Amino acid sequence: MPGMIDVHVHLNYFFGPGGKYGERDLPPDYEGQAVQANARATLMGGFTTVQSLGWPADRELRDAIAAGLIAGPRLLTSLEQITPQAGDTPDELRRRVRQDKQNGADVIKLFASASIREGGKMNVTEAQIRAVCGEAKAQGLRSLVHAHDSQSIITSVKAGCSEIEHGMYADDAAIKAMKDANVYFDRNIGVVLQNYLEHKDQYMGTGNYNERGFALMQQTVSTLPAIFKKALAAGLRMPVGTDAVAGAHGHNAREIIVRVQDGGQKPMDAIVSATSLSAQSLNVGDTIGTIKPGYEADIVAVPGNPLTDITALRNVTFVMKGGKVFSGGTPRR
Repeated sequence: MPGMIDVHVHLNYFFGPGGKYGERDLPPDYEGQAVQANARATLMGGFTTVQSLGWPADRELRDAIAAGLIAGPRLLTSLEQITPQAGDTPDELRRRVRQDKQNGADVIKLFASASIREGGKMNVTEAQIRAVCGEAKAQGLRSLVHAHDSQSIITSVKAGCSEIEHGMYADDAAIKAMKDANVYFDRNIGVVLQNYLEHKDQYMGTGNYNERGFALMQQTVSTLPAIFKKALAAGLRMPVGTDAVAGAHGHNAREIIVRVQDGGQKPMDAIVSATSLSAQSLNVGDTIGTIKPGYEADIVAVPGNPLTDITALRNVTFVMKGGKVFSGGTPRR
């Protein structure tokens, strides 16, 4: 099958030598080695392309992977996350978008709502959202918006954004708005919250990873499939994104499995969502996401048939990216 694609990861999230997220005073080059390990684990999990949203050093990582210096998936990046603060004017935000493009960003990432651990409510102005999404479009860049509640989703869609991330509290009105605008919806249902809850002790105590935050995530996790089913029934275009952070790298296929087992998506549709549809959402559908003459040779193999047993995606035994074999054979071009 084609190499899989994850449209939302954070390769720079890792656990420190003490096993905790957010540790300081790390040994020399610990971060670099941890990020490289995350990249390799993701590739070995069958994901030959990912989109990383929010780390300035992604530019160097992207270039090193492309040059063959590091084993990892093809990388697209936003380089940063734009989180408007009170008083940030539209002109200032437009300048940030232009600066991101100049710095080499492939996409613009905007926060239009608070974290789910803080309630997920819209916490920026309509003018700020319009400035970022409008300038991104003017610069020929896609705009991805972190938006949990209906207000932030609908406002972002009206502002011309390209894709909504998460939408944990999306209601019927938000789903209709996304459908009417034909935007992409990166609806994470199988990895991000589950991973946080499974690694609670390793995250607890850093920033908003506190008892309230984990309680909100625990309350929300059971509602994930229902909203996905509504979005699926509405015909929304939903590429596969995991929001993979520390603990999740290399387990990205879990998102596809949960879509099928809990979300009711047909296996072939889920695989298409993780390959050609995700490629289209990245505006690279004419080069990756499909096994076809003229496309990049991104090919992975699993034992068995994922159309009859979707859990086969957990056991990738062969990975080729750009014609180079990384597992299941002797590396060659």
